[in-house]
Amino acid sequence: MKCQLCGLEFNENYGQAACKGCPISRSCSLIKCPNCGYEIPKEPAFIKALKKWKERRNETQR
Repeated sequence: MKCQLCGLEFNENYGQAACKGCPISRSCSLIKCPNCGYEIPKEPAFIKALKKWKERRNETQR
């Protein structure tokens, strides 16, 4: 996942860990950037699958 504000690429799990202090973290659909604190909507499962497919495709073409 990439922060739209600072450009940091990070794992979604790191962003969720940054939100643990928030009382609505369980029902919230935002992920906090561990670098700048900007809140980003979670990536849909379809987008994640598309990115994985693209990575595998690029690896096989090398």
